[in-house]
Amino acid sequence: MQPHLLKYALQDIPRYTSYPTAAQFGPLRPETFEFWRAGLGVATSLSAYVHVPFCRQLCWYCGCHTSVPNSYSRAQRFTAAITREIAATGAALPGPKARVKHLHFGGGTPTYLKPQEFTSVMDAVHTHLGLAPGAELAVEIDPRTLTPQVRAGLAQNGINRASLGVQDFSLAVQAKINRIQPFGLVAAGVEALRKSGIDSINFDLIYGLPGQTEASVAETARLTATLAPSRVAVFGYAHVPWFKKQQAMIKQADLPGVEDRFAQATIIGDVLQEHGYVPVGLDHYVKPDDDMAKALATRTLRRNFQGYTTDAADALLGFGPSSISALPNGFAQNARDQAAWITAAEEGRTSVDRGIAVTDEDNRRAQIISQIMCYLEADFAAFPEALPRLEELASDGLVKLNGTHLSVPTEHRLFCRTVAQAFDAHYTGQAGRHAKAV
Repeated sequence: MQPHLLKYALQDIPRYTSYPTAAQFGPLRPETFEFWRAGLGVATSLSAYVHVPFCRQLCWYCGCHTSVPNSYSRAQRFTAAITREIAATGAALPGPKARVKHLHFGGGTPTYLKPQEFTSVMDAVHTHLGLAPGAELAVEIDPRTLTPQVRAGLAQNGINRASLGVQDFSLAVQAKINRIQPFGLVAAGVEALRKSGIDSINFDLIYGLPGQTEASVAETARLTATLAPSRVAVFGYAHVPWFKKQQAMIKQADLPGVEDRFAQATIIGDVLQEHGYVPVGLDHYVKPDDDMAKALATRTLRRNFQGYTTDAADALLGFGPSSISALPNGFAQNARDQAAWITAAEEGRTSVDRGIAVTDEDNRRAQIISQIMCYLEADFAAFPEALPRLEELASDGLVKLNGTHLSVPTEHRLFCRTVAQAFDAHYTGQAGRHAKAV
């Protein structure tokens, strides 16, 4: 990394999976969300996110809203509650069914659910929401939970995209993050998924983990390429032990510094591109024939709480604890506390307690931020007040200016969040509130 870029790499910057970001969420009445939801037009296209807040084992790097149940009965109670939540939402939505174009199961570990419970949730979606023809049905998978029974259940329920949490293939690194999953286990899981008809496969990799080196992450990237996933997301580890207590198990002294993190992210990208992957936005790499590469070329790429996506639906409905709905009027988050969420769901109440209404100005800023994050360029004529900050960034080479058009050089794509922040009217720069820029 060039020395003059260090000050930018150390900044805390939002990931901009939404604008305004979740850091700006405040108290929101359930009635407000219900009013927004009732206002969705009959032709509004929908996507849905289902948050499963359970894991078999807690990984020390994890920042998700999840827990390790002491009994599977908790998952069964969760299933009954979320099917009620889906049913109540379906009854409240105006217009016809079969408008859900994307369905994404996240967590936690969605494959913690046994096939019977997973099928119950899918049945609720079909009955009360309805899936549009050709809908993408995606699920995040811990490869260690991918038993033949789970795999068969996914295939029988029509899952057509699987996202595997790989993180790193080095056993030494895996030991330091409490997630042992040898390369052979992941390779066998990928092969089994493909034999089950699930051909669209994503990998998640992480840099900045304890024990990682440039050589080790390059090897992880190389091994990843041999398994030929359709998409690879490369995230930087955010060490926030004051927010996620299990991260205290990771020693600060074992973590690579910011310059090493930059080098790791860069070499992962280099290896993946050498193997034919196309870079997308900040941190994704995709096969040239993948729908995401096509969306990049046609400028229909989107970014939401699951990262980069081809999902062009008008509204996102979140189900489960901590899940976020994105509606034209604003963002609404379900109760993050599992007990509070499950009580509300069982009683037929909306558990939303946080969120933010969006203004016309927010939407204009969101559009520019999205263009920068997706395409590394935008026209900023609507916000000339951003020019001084952009000129400062331009003097350090992070952005190029041509009139009211800006572009981020591809060699500095890791800093596109820094450029996007120039249009964030809510940003405060509070330490520890966001992930480091690199």
